Amino acid sequence: MNQEPLQKKLRPIMLAGTGSDVGKSVLATALCRIFKQDGYHPAPFKAQNMALNSFATPEGLEIGRAQAVQAEAAGIPCHTDMNPLLLKPSSDHTSQVILHGQPIGNTHAYDYFRKEGREELRSEVNRAFDRLEKRYNPIVMEGAGSISELNLKNSDLVNMPMARHADAAVILVADIDRGGVFASIYGSIMLQTPEDRQRIKGIIINKFRGDLSLFAEGSRLIEELTGVSVLGVVPYFQNITIEEEDSVSLAQKNREAMQGKVNVAVVLMGHLSNFTDFGTLESDPRVHLYYTNNITELSKADIIILPGSKNTLGDLAELRNNGVAQAIIRAHRAGTTIIGICGGYQMMGQMIHDPQNIEGSGIKHLPGLSLLPTETTLEGTKITRQVAFTFRNNPTPCQGYEIHMGRTQLLPNAETEWVNRYTEASSEGTWLSDRCWGSYIHGILDNATVIEAILAPFVHEKAQQEIIDYPSYKERQYDLLADHVRKHVDMEQIYQIIKL
Repeated sequence: MNQEPLQKKLRPIMLAGTGSDVGKSVLATALCRIFKQDGYHPAPFKAQNMALNSFATPEGLEIGRAQAVQAEAAGIPCHTDMNPLLLKPSSDHTSQVILHGQPIGNTHAYDYFRKEGREELRSEVNRAFDRLEKRYNPIVMEGAGSISELNLKNSDLVNMPMARHADAAVILVADIDRGGVFASIYGSIMLQTPEDRQRIKGIIINKFRGDLSLFAEGSRLIEELTGVSVLGVVPYFQNITIEEEDSVSLAQKNREAMQGKVNVAVVLMGHLSNFTDFGTLESDPRVHLYYTNNITELSKADIIILPGSKNTLGDLAELRNNGVAQAIIRAHRAGTTIIGICGGYQMMGQMIHDPQNIEGSGIKHLPGLSLLPTETTLEGTKITRQVAFTFRNNPTPCQGYEIHMGRTQLLPNAETEWVNRYTEASSEGTWLSDRCWGSYIHGILDNATVIEAILAPFVHEKAQQEIIDYPSYKERQYDLLADHVRKHVDMEQIYQIIKL
């Protein structure tokens, strides 16, 4: 490990990409852990993020999940300065805009990328970076998508303009698994201005499969073409679990029910959010978890979970149209456990109202699945907070967070119980039975108490195995990721690049 003195100030480093999903977020997570291991006090930063996966800070504000994961790898509390601008898509054309952790309205994609108002947003994200840099060393910055989108160059807040403001050393990340790595690297560098081209100090080739020695010539050719050093070729890994931000790979996971496991189906929705709620369950050796909107695959599940959604009414309408809603109701009648979290909890009720068109779907009222005697009204005030609670009658302390814009109430004369008790003695959620309940709390399934309760009806039939301590498990994964990147990336050269 590098033994630089703690007071040694390091230059910010930005991981920029040749495209989306090249692995910038995971590599930023690795660098946050490596710098922490080496005695520094790093922090992540992404000026603008677009994601449905978000997290609540200790102050009760909202940021992108990737920056929360990176902060966890760095061993620090997450803060909105790490992701001052967050866009949460609510349709193909509109997004909710979160600035400094609070919603400031919805915007159409064309309106957002116009020049008007961009400089005000630029000032906000720049100031957030400046505040962060005074507290941490170094700042591990992440770009967004491709750095060579010429049509968006004038309105870009997050890539090279942010690197210029921070005076960051830029490392270009390319995904060799998707093909065209030479063209994507060369084009990404050559399309920059001479000033920005000089700022790119290194290249990391990510997601390599096969014999690394076979690409030695490739690295040499890239360096000759671009004049930029290849700092490492990182192999694709499957034995390290890091919470992802994008849900693009969820539908590709094994969707066949497995003998000897508790089969958990998470309903795959168009605007599914916070799928990281299910990471602990997926890691449990007793469980086979998969994402699906296939009626046959749902019918084979022991447990069906309705997850959160950024467009609850739109996704509920789609579940009704494609027959999934009816399949869930049939499964409930057949004894399958049905659990709803956040938007999924709202869907389990009798009715959802959106009188102010908060979600922008144009749907004012829609019947729910009628599994719970509740009714939800969507409101303009967003509830965002971390929570401590106990689950049912178990006194074991649990942790989670809320992010929602709805209020759910019991219907008159409804006979139900609460799911969770907060430390301030208030209660939350609707419990009809151990086979049917819903809660607003994200991260509820990260708590062993809750997992044991929902698996209890099945584990006597399934293989009993050791319960995972998920916080410790995640810490081990960050260390494994750091080891993997150290092995394949020249960290000494990176330190030379970012020394002031």
